[in-house]
Amino acid sequence: MIDGVEVYPLDIKRDDRGWLAEILRAEKRQLNEDYAQLYITVAYPGKTKGRHYHQRKVEWFCVVSGEGMLFLKDMRTGEEERLPMGEKNMVTVRIPPQVAHAISNTGTTPLSLVVIVSEQFNPKDPDTFPHSFSGL
Repeated sequence: MIDGVEVYPLDIKRDDRGWLAEILRAEKRQLNEDYAQLYITVAYPGKTKGRHYHQRKVEWFCVVSGEGMLFLKDMRTGEEERLPMGEKNMVTVRIPPQVAHAISNTGTTPLSLVVIVSEQFNPKDPDTFPHSFSGL
């Protein structure tokens, strides 16, 4: 696993009404990491989101519906990884600074991705740097 990337399997509580999963708990934060923003984004089948990295921000990704492939590249070492995410692999992934990331919808339905970020988006200082993944 790329240094600083952490994968947390989710404990899914299911009943006849549906399901519940705790995406992130405070004890999963590193020292001095804060949560500053929470958002959801949707990727349509065959589409890819992200393709960038941050120098300061930590992000936590959780696919809550659909199926996708998370692409990661450590900008410090060049190490690359792929991780399936979604209904068949319910996890939360911590993505540290200097790790490029992109997520592709590999399913046939929209992919819903919940993202928690350590720093609010600031259009004057976005801390977002493009990265092209080979094969995407």
